[in-house]
Amino acid sequence: MRNSRQKAKLVFQDGSFFEGFLFGSPVSTAGEAVFQTGMVGYPEAMTDPSYFGQILVFTYPLIGNYGVPPQTKSKEGFFLPASPDEHTSRGGHFESDHIQPKGIVVADYSAEYSHWQAVQSLEAWMRVQSIPGITGVDTRAITKKLREQGTILAQIVVGEKQVDWYDPNASDVLAQVSCTEAISYGSGDVHILFIDCGAKEGIIRSLVKRGARVTRVPYNADISDYAFDGVVVSNGPGDPKLAKEPIAAIKKLLTLKTPKPLFGVCLGSQLLALAAGADTAKLAYGHRSQNQPCQDIESKRCYITSQNHGFAVQEKTLPKEWHVWFRNISDQTVEGIRHEKKPFWAVQFHPEASPGPTDTGFLFDSFLELCRHAK
Repeated sequence: MRNSRQKAKLVFQDGSFFEGFLFGSPVSTAGEAVFQTGMVGYPEAMTDPSYFGQILVFTYPLIGNYGVPPQTKSKEGFFLPASPDEHTSRGGHFESDHIQPKGIVVADYSAEYSHWQAVQSLEAWMRVQSIPGITGVDTRAITKKLREQGTILAQIVVGEKQVDWYDPNASDVLAQVSCTEAISYGSGDVHILFIDCGAKEGIIRSLVKRGARVTRVPYNADISDYAFDGVVVSNGPGDPKLAKEPIAAIKKLLTLKTPKPLFGVCLGSQLLALAAGADTAKLAYGHRSQNQPCQDIESKRCYITSQNHGFAVQEKTLPKEWHVWFRNISDQTVEGIRHEKKPFWAVQFHPEASPGPTDTGFLFDSFLELCRHAK
């Protein structure tokens, strides 16, 4: 069957390439090639806005075998699972309303799928959204290349039509992933202002199910227009240093006479560090997986976390009133920071999981409790 498929190439900017077969939409595309080591959760991963502008390489060899579930929304605007008993602690299977990577790379695409919730194949979903994929390539060799050389620009080339190279870290891309107007969720006793820099819906679901009322605002919103009990800054794509507007908003929050609790997640952690006066740097190939071990420096306890980021806070640049809260056990990079006295903290990993382990979901409980006490 595969031999009847149209051929395609994964071409890297250094001139190397891998030949394979097309699935999904028959279009060429370009982006930053990154790899992800999760064994399951491709609908969640492919709708994560942090992957915007990237070509996502799945290291797990078989992708597509359980198809794609329906994109059903609740009355609050969340994506829901097909069954009310499925993922009750995490929400739906989708983190945004469309596929975010420019294309995907898999060793063995499963054209035939089997799952009681599935309503379409992965390829059909990708075709509707004009997203190409390439299969029949050596993803182990591709992953080794990215580990040795670092992330590199790439193209999925269909036929002979190459496109312009595209680097999502070369400009501020938040306008392409953020909401454009304020959106309200929930009706709880504590009001959270949620700065959307390319947010996963799982973060909002996690806050609402714990009794929060959430107002989701664009990345460039004037926060002085809102009254709130606490602020969460979301994940998102791109180089954090180019996100000038949310950094400026966070600086205002850090200097309020009566400080409001502030929680940064993933990109939000990097933006908080930059606003506080620290620096960030690009990692060679980033952390994109569901099994990253992180240690709480204070309790010494280790948690297994879900992650998706290519930049990290530089520990030596943290101002004296800030300290490292979590550290990655594998490479010792900073995974969380907090202020010594004020209610400001952030983590580099994803407490909401979606997909992945929910070990650190308690952080949402702790943050909302802090917000309630500060009211």
